[in-house]
Amino acid sequence: MKIFSLIVLLISLSTNVVAAESSAVDKLKQALTKNMPGVQISKVAATPIEGLFEVVVGSQVVYMSEDARYIIEGDLFDLQTKRNVSEEAKSTIRLTALNNLGAENMLVYTPDNVKNTITVITDIDCPYCRKLHSEIPDYMENDVQVRYVFMPLKGASDMKKTVSVWCSDDQQLALDIAKAGGDVESQTCKNPIQAHLRLARELGIRGTPAIILDNGQLLPGYVPFDKLVAELRK
Repeated sequence: MKIFSLIVLLISLSTNVVAAESSAVDKLKQALTKNMPGVQISKVAATPIEGLFEVVVGSQVVYMSEDARYIIEGDLFDLQTKRNVSEEAKSTIRLTALNNLGAENMLVYTPDNVKNTITVITDIDCPYCRKLHSEIPDYMENDVQVRYVFMPLKGASDMKKTVSVWCSDDQQLALDIAKAGGDVESQTCKNPIQAHLRLARELGIRGTPAIILDNGQLLPGYVPFDKLVAELRK
């Protein structure tokens, strides 16, 4: 009976904590609606810090007090566990954005057996983007699917080249040629490149390459394929 009573007490306490957190989240949502009526809030959730709440606004993650008076920008770290608490929310945002774009709107290299998938924000002419692309055969041999989202950074000529690659009958061959510095026949067609640019901006990508792993983690800059595969498989 004592054990049963203890279990009931623990369940009751847990229920009260959840109810208190839910009430606080509702209070913050109401405050946000009143104080920031034009802002579209995607998510409000409690954090491990009492009175501090995680708020997702579009692709941004911020932290706010319960009354919506104070806001903190920046990542939240748990120094005891060495964990970036903010990264979990950001990873979800990235994966959602990629799912909304859709693999059919990416240029994809797929091995016979897919164990992992990476999405690379790329520019055709950037040196480290070309270095990463030269390792595509290594990724294929290691069962890693590579999906490209384009971020032309060098103006109209870069955009024209990127669109020509997308509109080619053999997109992979055209990209292989362009990444090697060759010329691709100029072509136009309906394409998702502007949607690629919007996605990159929404995710705060400032340079290429930027690699998004299949868990949503972002690796800014070039990473050698062997180190990247090790990161995927750990």
